[in-house]
Amino acid sequence: MMTNPTGRLTQGQFSFLPDLTDAEIALQIEYGLKKGYAWAVEYTDDPHPRNTYWEMFGMPMFDLNDAAGVMLELKSCRDTFPTHYIRLVAFDSTRGVETIAMSFIVNRPPVEPGFGLVRQETNGRTMRYTIRGYEAERAEGERYRK
Repeated sequence: MMTNPTGRLTQGQFSFLPDLTDAEIALQIEYGLKKGYAWAVEYTDDPHPRNTYWEMFGMPMFDLNDAAGVMLELKSCRDTFPTHYIRLVAFDSTRGVETIAMSFIVNRPPVEPGFGLVRQETNGRTMRYTIRGYEAERAEGERYRK
């Protein structure tokens, strides 16, 4: 976030592009389905860069062949968590393990306050840095509500 001039969270593919429309999201889902990927919807109100484990909304859609099913699950997640970050994740199981092949944010809170860099001086003039979200002080479920 600190080197990002847009001030937006940048995780996954398409992070520096304008938000994708639902039609563009459906095209990405179709692309993944043609490659044999299984889709899942995840959400969080703690998008710290090291927080890679977001909450899963529903179950992964392994047997799905149509983007409309993923879009329906996405709509349901948006209706349930309108002020959370929501991302779509595509899993590739061709090597016998579930590997993330695609991941991109499809919903953001109305205001993204970002992250701050906390610097701490330790022994021998060593510097340690911590990234802390500006909303981290607020309770879970209350972040990003204005």
